[in-house]
Amino acid sequence: MDKEYSEETIDRFQDPEYSGEIENADAVGKAGNPSCGDVLKVFLKIEDNVIKKARFKTYGCIAAIASSDELCEMLEGKTVEEARKITGKDISQELGELPPVKYHCSVLGTEALKDALDNYKEE
Repeated sequence: MDKEYSEETIDRFQDPEYSGEIENADAVGKAGNPSCGDVLKVFLKIEDNVIKKARFKTYGCIAAIASSDELCEMLEGKTVEEARKITGKDISQELGELPPVKYHCSVLGTEALKDALDNYKEE
């Protein structure tokens, strides 16, 4: 693997814990980066304004998959308002810093999250 990636990033890429879909998700969002071809879809289960479960499907590189997995872990247990405050920098820091050329992968996650939360309608 690339020596520019942290051990955390490589571990998440090789064994993503949050990969998959949620049937009957309360919120679904997607984002893509045409310049590199990465595409991300985020699925959220939300109860009483708290994200109970988060999953992702990503077509992309090591950084895109690792960032998506990290994002989902960060989301679970957060309120919708807290989730909206997560930044690409937060994700990158949790991964032990992504290489600068791959930072956009962490931003992709926040764009998909924003799309999901914008599509979420409380019952």
